[in-house]
Amino acid sequence: MAKQQSISNLDALAERLLSAQRVAVLTGAGVSKESGIKTFREADGLWAKFRPEELANVNAFLSNPKLVWDWYNMRRNIVNESSPNPGHYALVEMEKMLPHFVVITQNVDSLHFTAGSTDVIELHGNIQRNKCHSCGRYVEQSDVVFDEGELPHCECGGMIRPDVVWFGEQLPQDAIQRAWNEAQASDVFFSIGTSTVVFPAAQLPYEAKRSGAYVVEINPNPTGFTLEANLAIQEPSGEALPKIVEAMKRKM
Repeated sequence: MAKQQSISNLDALAERLLSAQRVAVLTGAGVSKESGIKTFREADGLWAKFRPEELANVNAFLSNPKLVWDWYNMRRNIVNESSPNPGHYALVEMEKMLPHFVVITQNVDSLHFTAGSTDVIELHGNIQRNKCHSCGRYVEQSDVVFDEGELPHCECGGMIRPDVVWFGEQLPQDAIQRAWNEAQASDVFFSIGTSTVVFPAAQLPYEAKRSGAYVVEINPNPTGFTLEANLAIQEPSGEALPKIVEAMKRKM
């Protein structure tokens, strides 16, 4: 059964981290929510009448690409107005203190990169990138042009779409394979701000524990994984992670 966080637990965790050779972190929507980015299923105004499944899928894009583009432009605007929170910055500090540290994220907002993390595996893509639906060529958001109201097209003629994983699509094979390898090889594994219900990402903390890692869950509310974790810290990541970093600094 998982142990709740205490000062002694944090000191023990700090010692474990500082002696670890490989540390992997899985982050979910809860981390971005602390930066003011609502979770995928939260919507306001016009978008409240749509379910995400009605907008984030290939069929919706092909049948009404303008509606899908409008929705993702709204989400991009929210991301562009957001900043990394103390949890993001604590992970950057942790990376600097450890020999091998990787962030595996289900988030598409680039906030880990903005904060300064250098090794980030994006399981669900990146909302700031786009790609051609036909040829797969990547297109930066700054290069997407809406010409006189026309939707953007690739030089091959195909429609450009957000580079995110939609319902019914497979995760990028190279990303999920590397995430799996990192989970299996980790000495310490964090599951942060994720409900552990979206697979295959939700399997990663289980696989890390099965492979011998010490698994820490940080989430304000219990999840399906809480009782499996070696240590459960039921606090927002922006509060818990800076405490862990401070404990590490005391032990150095």
